[in-house]
Amino acid sequence: MTRDGSESRKERRRRYREEGRPGPPGPYALLPWLLMGLGAFSNLFQGQTPNPWIGGLGLLTFNSLYISVVFRAFVKEKRESPVSYWLLAAMAVVTFGLAIGYGGSWLLFFPLLSLACGTVLRHRQLVFGLLCLAAVASLVAVWRGDNVSEPWAIGYGTFISGAVTAAILTLSETVMELRATRQELARTAVEKERLRFSRDLHDLLGHTLSVIVVKSEAARRLAPRDMDAALLQVADIESVGRQALTEIREAVTGYREGSLATELDRARSALTAARIEPVVRRSGPPLAPQAEALLGWVVREAVTNVVRHSDATTCSFTVDGTAERVRLTVTDDGRGQAAEPPAPGIGGTGLKGLTERLAAAGGSLTAGPGPDGGFGVTAELPVDADAADGMDTADGSVPPHTLGR
Repeated sequence: MTRDGSESRKERRRRYREEGRPGPPGPYALLPWLLMGLGAFSNLFQGQTPNPWIGGLGLLTFNSLYISVVFRAFVKEKRESPVSYWLLAAMAVVTFGLAIGYGGSWLLFFPLLSLACGTVLRHRQLVFGLLCLAAVASLVAVWRGDNVSEPWAIGYGTFISGAVTAAILTLSETVMELRATRQELARTAVEKERLRFSRDLHDLLGHTLSVIVVKSEAARRLAPRDMDAALLQVADIESVGRQALTEIREAVTGYREGSLATELDRARSALTAARIEPVVRRSGPPLAPQAEALLGWVVREAVTNVVRHSDATTCSFTVDGTAERVRLTVTDDGRGQAAEPPAPGIGGTGLKGLTERLAAAGGSLTAGPGPDGGFGVTAELPVDADAADGMDTADGSVPPHTLGR
């Protein structure tokens, strides 16, 4: 059995356990409580109840109303509609009439009425309704004097029936909402990780393919007059391709870490192949790995845009800072605007995404045409910036974005 097969089997078992967990009780779970009315039915059947037709009609009406209320209570829209409250009011009228008129076993309809109230009423309505109902049940029991148990027991049973029912249903609904929320959070996490990976893979391949295209054009130009130089460009293409494979494997496993020095070296190679002179100036204290990773992505995407859109002849990288903050500035002497608008989708929102992530790490990102022409990108960060606050990933890798001009 492969690891993937084992994980798939574990996932199926987890889903089965999740689906097999008990949910909130349904309306059928409350129907057996109608057996509390068997005593009244027995009296009616044995002819011990005066005016049996009235008693029978009242018993049938109460049971019908009880079933209607219970089934409506498990649909939120129906439970909160005025019809449910009118049905409860009708049940109360029937209950009071039967209890006052017959007493004895008919007083047990008060707990049934309370149970129905517990399925519909919530919060203050429930507390007020149950207290009033319990008090009325006790008073009716005292007034009749022929009840099957003590008046206080009738009142207590009336109150506790509705309270326990409401507590169980509220707790069950809360559990179901938490399950739904957890499932939604899991789906959101999966979508977020897919978006992170798609952005990472998009920008890795976009940058690498841009470098390969530039170096291929350089090799084509050099081949007729300088084969050795052309072969050197071909060797660079092979090296870039191998490096791209390594980066993709690292991106897939989630362990890729950016490095400002590495990205600056790659920038020199890509710009030189595109016949753009790179100028790199770096000073200041060492940076934290998170800050290096963020600035490395800025360099990578800025270089990609310079190669694709700028028609520049020089591109300068300046890294300087103090003990507290570091600044990276990338400028070129090109046209100062993109050759074409960024394509919609992942790449079109890169500048905004990087700005948000740098801001989350306590920094900032600005970009735009320079005062003397060309285009400039400036990123500032704290030297010990904790970039994890601005990341979508859990492994510490910085999600890349394409800088749009």
